[in-house]
Amino acid sequence: MLNRLVFDKKFTPADHVKILMIKGCRNQEEIKWVIEYLSELSRKGLGYTLYSFNTLLIQLGKFEMVEAAKSAYQEIMSSGTVPSLLTFNTMINLLCKKGRVEEAKMIMSHIYQRELSPDVFTYTSLILGHCRNRDLDAAFVVFDRMVQDGIDLNAATYTTLINGLCSEGRVDEAMDMLDEMIEKGIEPTVYTYTVPVSSLCAVGREKEAVDLVVNMRKRGCEPNVQTYTALISGLSQSGLLEVAIGLYHDMLRKGLLPTMVTFNILITELCRAKNIDRAFNIFRWIEAHGYKPNTITCNALIHGLCLVGNIERAMVLLSEMLKVGPAPTVITYNTLINGYLKRGFLDNAMRLLDLMKNNGCKADEWTYAELISGFCKRGKLDLASALFQEMIKNGLSPNKVNYTALIDGLSKEEKVDDALALLKRMEESGCSPGIETYNAIINGLSKKNRLLEVKRLCNKLAESELLPNVITYSTLIDGLCRNGETHLAFEILHDMERRNCMPNLYTYSSLIYGLCLEGQADKAESLLREMEKKGLAPDYVTYTSLIDGFVALDRLDHALLLLRQMVDKGCQPNYRTFGVLLKGLQKEHELISGKVSVKRETVYSSTASKNDVCIELLCTLLNRMSEIGCEPNEGTYCTLILGLYRDGKTYEADQLIEHMREKGFSPTSAAYCSLLVSYCNNLKVDAALEIFDSLIQQGFRPPLSIYQSLICALCRSSRLKEVEVLFENMLGKKWNNDEIVWTILIDGLLKERESELCMKLLHVMESKSCNISFQTYVILARELSKLDG
Repeated sequence: MLNRLVFDKKFTPADHVKILMIKGCRNQEEIKWVIEYLSELSRKGLGYTLYSFNTLLIQLGKFEMVEAAKSAYQEIMSSGTVPSLLTFNTMINLLCKKGRVEEAKMIMSHIYQRELSPDVFTYTSLILGHCRNRDLDAAFVVFDRMVQDGIDLNAATYTTLINGLCSEGRVDEAMDMLDEMIEKGIEPTVYTYTVPVSSLCAVGREKEAVDLVVNMRKRGCEPNVQTYTALISGLSQSGLLEVAIGLYHDMLRKGLLPTMVTFNILITELCRAKNIDRAFNIFRWIEAHGYKPNTITCNALIHGLCLVGNIERAMVLLSEMLKVGPAPTVITYNTLINGYLKRGFLDNAMRLLDLMKNNGCKADEWTYAELISGFCKRGKLDLASALFQEMIKNGLSPNKVNYTALIDGLSKEEKVDDALALLKRMEESGCSPGIETYNAIINGLSKKNRLLEVKRLCNKLAESELLPNVITYSTLIDGLCRNGETHLAFEILHDMERRNCMPNLYTYSSLIYGLCLEGQADKAESLLREMEKKGLAPDYVTYTSLIDGFVALDRLDHALLLLRQMVDKGCQPNYRTFGVLLKGLQKEHELISGKVSVKRETVYSSTASKNDVCIELLCTLLNRMSEIGCEPNEGTYCTLILGLYRDGKTYEADQLIEHMREKGFSPTSAAYCSLLVSYCNNLKVDAALEIFDSLIQQGFRPPLSIYQSLICALCRSSRLKEVEVLFENMLGKKWNNDEIVWTILIDGLLKERESELCMKLLHVMESKSCNISFQTYVILARELSKLDG
């Protein structure tokens, strides 16, 4: 149509169409095409009017196309069209948004040349430019000039300065400016309030932020989505998550539609709080209302799932991301790798690394940091070192975290000389060690009692202008205590206090352990009281060390009283705590038995089996707990049962489950899973299947490791038909198909050397259209070839 109007020389309606075309542009690509098209028409006589020029500048400003706007501006200035104040203001604002104040000042000089006067918009744009450059002094100079020139200040002027002050952390000054504008009769807008609300939350002043929102409402200014989002962000990150969720529901009731920023804040904080179900409720609401979750949303959910140990569900989410988007990033894979490492699934972590590379996502320094640290924690130093070399080979320069992870692993495995050699290599590569690096080596040296080298390293630390922190001192104290040098450890404690470095829980726990090791349990208990007075709550490690100290002195009754104190203060005993008390009961049992045998002048002999003695001791422990007012609960039984299964004491665990039921307690799903695995290992398959069916009926979703145990047990029992039925039922649930292959087929059946059944189940998956990645086929082929070899 425009071509026809130009051909007919109807330039007035043509200019109107041109303006509509410019305004209709939705992105940079479209406006570039329009500019090129209009340039062709200008050669046919359709030039720009002032209105169309200004429209073009405004639209270019909207898309932040500074260079294109400058070209258009120069065209205006050279075309003979007389620019208006709007022309100049549009250019000044665009330049100032980018912090290009000097160029904006040049445009401002053109205002004076045209005998026009800058207005409030002009000056406010300059203030914005100075704020973007973090030059608040210059911004206030412009503000003062406005006042001197009699320019009427408006809400935008004050809002720009308030935002600038907040960005620099000068929140109190920002609040003063807000009060000032109200005193001058200038009504703040919703945009004036939003940044201060966010800034108050950021500095821990949530109550003031809430009060500010209340005040804005009193003034008739209703919060918008951005205000709510700012407040939700601040409150949720300050631990007031329930209040933040209440605000979210308030938004919905008021008909305000949250943005993905709002959703992501809530989902992230809910996941950090391990409140995964509520996070997924919001996620489902998002999808049901047509929003498109982004990578931040999915990464937050994956992080939350890994945090609670549900790596299988996290991998299902990865499958969905690969299938429908958003595409996983290096952060997605790093989170999942870390999830596998924390569960001890090192093979799957490496398989995921292969999958990540195959999907075109490059591993970064943090990927390798997680892997190196994870393998070191499991004592796999050779593999950790190989990963360190692999990252170098892949062109990645090891950073402080990578070096420290490996140095820490070497130190903990008592390979301190290797750790020192790596420290030297780190320094030679130009990577400066941090305090964490030195702490790792100090830990290794102090445990080997190489105190002279520790002293040299501390001197080196001082030369590097790195101050020892509480971990440095506590590490040294722990090493000394473990080597019977508790008196020296106390000297270190006094030194750190003199340097205003306050001891923490770990510091006191190490000293308590050291004193108990030297038979000074009473002194250790006095130290526990001292740490409590300082506001430090002992944990199960502290209490267990102290209980062990009194057990070693044959003061079992006092040890049991400490157990009650521990429980009363909300600190739950772990299996080691109970193990220490059982050791004391065993000593007591042997002592009484010995006295009886001496009294009767006979050699004591017991016809009871070891199992019976152990059950007797467990029942005695539970009874003694009741006697001191520390009644065993469901948690007590489950802690003991899970520990017994880990120790391979299946008979005792089974007996304790019966005892637990008699007392009216029901084992947790974790306890049942441990029992199921134990039955599978001992080929009590029917008993295992009975527990499995019971768990399913209760709505429990067993992890893949449980299916692996059952399938392998059925396989060893030659019950192959049941294997297929169980496997097909499992496929009916949501899993990541690659993980099924890794866990069931490779780590389960191939480790049992059941390659034929493995391939049969693979065909079952393929027949049910279970998509398996190419990389997993490669991994499977590699594992099969090892069997053939």
